[in-house]
Amino acid sequence: MLAQVVEFLPERDAEILAAIPAAPGVFLLRGGAGSEPYAAKTANLRRRLTRLLGPAEERSTRLNLRERARTIEYTATGSDFESGLLLYRVLRQIFPQTYRARLRLRFAPLVRLNLDNPWPRAFLTRRLSLRGRSVYYGPFPSRATAEKFLNDSLDLYKMRRCDFDLNPDPAFPGCIYSEMKMCLAPCFKGCTDAEYVAEVRRVQEYLDTCGRSLESELAAEREKASAALEFEAASALHARLEKAQAAAAQAPELVRRLDRLHGVIVQRSAEPHSVALFRVEAGVIGAPIAFAVEPRQGKPVSMEARLAEALATVSAAQETSALERMEHLALLKHWYYRSSRVGEIFLTDERDELPMRRLVRGVSRVYRGERATDFTAENAESAEKPLATDEHG
Repeated sequence: MLAQVVEFLPERDAEILAAIPAAPGVFLLRGGAGSEPYAAKTANLRRRLTRLLGPAEERSTRLNLRERARTIEYTATGSDFESGLLLYRVLRQIFPQTYRARLRLRFAPLVRLNLDNPWPRAFLTRRLSLRGRSVYYGPFPSRATAEKFLNDSLDLYKMRRCDFDLNPDPAFPGCIYSEMKMCLAPCFKGCTDAEYVAEVRRVQEYLDTCGRSLESELAAEREKASAALEFEAASALHARLEKAQAAAAQAPELVRRLDRLHGVIVQRSAEPHSVALFRVEAGVIGAPIAFAVEPRQGKPVSMEARLAEALATVSAAQETSALERMEHLALLKHWYYRSSRVGEIFLTDERDELPMRRLVRGVSRVYRGERATDFTAENAESAEKPLATDEHG
């Protein structure tokens, strides 16, 4: 899985370590039979390996593997994002039972619209299932953010929020939401099945479009009321529209319906004069593609055309388990919601098309080492504690 494999001989340590690049990367040290491998990522491969494999200092408690290591495997990377993704894949292969604990992976909060229930409802979860008809939205930076978004969004509709299995009975007293006329109350047959299904469909359209469906609906009703000189009704609709816009604005750009979470992440590359492109399909992060920013000699071709050609060569994403998809979402969440995020992401639009002109500008910014992010300090404060990783060296 790692590109370079070097036999380690303590008597030749200076020569061996000098040949290792002083660049970011992931390494794996293997010892004799029965010994446990040691894997980590670092900001400087040569420096970190020199600490681990150089002569041990007297009375030092620092970890030293000089007498145990037999081989060094490593891959130089262009960014911390690439190192983290590669380390995840290495640990997943070597330690299949403990890799999540070693990485301290914390699954991302999601909103689940459970369409398998006869009376669907939406709720928060960190678990993903690929069975059934349920639809998931996320990833959110924290449970608090997801809960606030979901509660404010459901205030705009009358879908149920109770978490028990319904057995509709006219004698059932209902709950506070039905008393406040904030639920159609299928629990005591306060609506027909068709009416409840229609309301669920409206909620799904709202979540699918990040609130745009309700905004369009309310804006059209407001204009109609204004044209009919019903100014009080128009004012009430305007207030409702503002509430809908405020609720939808709480969801960061990354929050999408998961089966439509497609895009491209741009990072620095270990290859000279290049950037690394990571295709994201349904929340699963693909292997890096080295894209040469400076074109080869020959017939001039626009960067947009070359980018489209490079991305077209990426093979379709392989089937992944629900667990693996949750892990990729955790890695994506950890990178995206960092206050010091490096690199850029470009998501597809409602037609599943990439914003190619913005992508071209983003590639140029990343290549020049410039940073452009709309992540605010307020989002950083609400985000959960970042994913813990190995020492960077």
